[in-house]
Amino acid sequence: MRDKAIESYDKQNFNTSFNQFNESKKLYEVLKDSANIGYILIKIADIHQTNGDYYGSKEVMTEALPYIKENKNYYGWINNMLGIADKELSLYDDAIFYYKKAYNEYTDPISKQIPIQNIAAVYIQQKKYNEAIAILELLLKSLSSKKLNDKEQLITKSIRLDNLGYAYFKNGMKDKGFSLMTEGLKIRINNQDTYGSIESYLHLADYYSKKDLNKSDENALLAYNAATKHNSVDERLEALQILISNDNTSNTPRYTQKYFTLNDSIIKVRNNFKNKSAKIKYDAKKEKDENEKLRLEKAENQLSLQKAKYLRIVFVIVFVFLVILIAILIRYYKNKNKAIEFKSSYDTETRISKKIHDELANDVFQVIAFAESQPLAAENTKENLLQKLDDIYGRVRGISKENNKIETGKDFTKSIKEMLSAYNTAERNIIATNLESVNWEEVDEIKKITIGRVLQELMVNMKKHSKASLVVIKFDSDQKSILINYTDNGIGCEKTKISKNGLQNMEHRIQTVKGTIEFETEPQNGFKAKIAIPK
Repeated sequence: MRDKAIESYDKQNFNTSFNQFNESKKLYEVLKDSANIGYILIKIADIHQTNGDYYGSKEVMTEALPYIKENKNYYGWINNMLGIADKELSLYDDAIFYYKKAYNEYTDPISKQIPIQNIAAVYIQQKKYNEAIAILELLLKSLSSKKLNDKEQLITKSIRLDNLGYAYFKNGMKDKGFSLMTEGLKIRINNQDTYGSIESYLHLADYYSKKDLNKSDENALLAYNAATKHNSVDERLEALQILISNDNTSNTPRYTQKYFTLNDSIIKVRNNFKNKSAKIKYDAKKEKDENEKLRLEKAENQLSLQKAKYLRIVFVIVFVFLVILIAILIRYYKNKNKAIEFKSSYDTETRISKKIHDELANDVFQVIAFAESQPLAAENTKENLLQKLDDIYGRVRGISKENNKIETGKDFTKSIKEMLSAYNTAERNIIATNLESVNWEEVDEIKKITIGRVLQELMVNMKKHSKASLVVIKFDSDQKSILINYTDNGIGCEKTKISKNGLQNMEHRIQTVKGTIEFETEPQNGFKAKIAIPK
């Protein structure tokens, strides 16, 4: 398609070429071939210029810039065309700016001469004739040092001779100007450059317009006919303008009518081209937007599916992690509770063992020694032995009561009262309040046993260490917990010595049922304990 477009362009079938280049551009966009996209856009911009759409041409060239980053010659080509567009739009300073950029971008010496030659043409339009003459003289010298048998070189020389002659003519050196313009035209005719001769005829028509109107009309008509042959509308209009301005024959009204007809026609053609170009751009953008929308929707769907997949994976990982974590926590707390229970049991056994050793073993040894050393037949010896044995028996019963089974059924409150009352003496008063106010049926057996053991250990600790004369134990409950406040008026102790007094064992017991216990004590200020056990 690209080659067909180039072929149509070379045959000056610009509308066909324009369509083919646009179709070719779509194919290269699919292939992501930046170099060919850039080339095609430059050619499309060239067709815009051929149709007089210079703004459209500049827009397309700007679009081409991102695609030609690796080709310096393409940059030179684009900047030269931007200069041509601005020259035709009478933006002369901008045109020179782009021509200079093109000169810097071109890599070969011959290509570099193109924008320099165009700068000279702009200087002529700006009436800077001396600057134009200086440039064209240098360009002609560069050609004179080469063999001029090549047709292309001769055509280039004719352009420079014609422009240099026109600059001399406009600068007041009419004879020298006429000589150079005539020499340029002669080269063009000899090389059958009929398109190039249009410019020569227009320049000579301008030269003769102040000197010989007949010759001016003659050259203007020659320019008009050559421009008609090459379908060069702008030059036809320029030739008609000279004929109308000369007003040298009776054909002036006909020239005027032809000028307006041709001008209206070219405006219509160029507007149609602009509309066609705009429609192609709109359709291409619409198609691109629709394709982009489809790609975006496809990408979003794929992203959603991928996201859902990842979410499922994450959910499974989190679920497995939570299951493992819960299993580890359950095992941890089971082991922790077992450890607490084991330590509690171990502490209890150790305490019982110590009590038996401290309080009974020595007395039993003394009784054995007494029985071995005294005559048992004597009545007073027998009574003394029995008294010692009865005392040991009482102590054994006391230890047994401290560690016997806790009643957890309907007689729980009764067994607690009996256990507490066992510590009542003539010197010590134990008071338990609100014991029956608690709904003990809501409390499970483990917690009842824990409460019983903790109260026993509080009593043992009080009996052994506090020297209290009054002990108050207050029971209470709320929606969530059973509350027990213990207070005595004993000697107390320092908080740092609580673990040494065996009270740490109570903490272990309370922890097994997820309860809390707080101690408040100072030397000579009694002892307090606040217990909270969840129901």
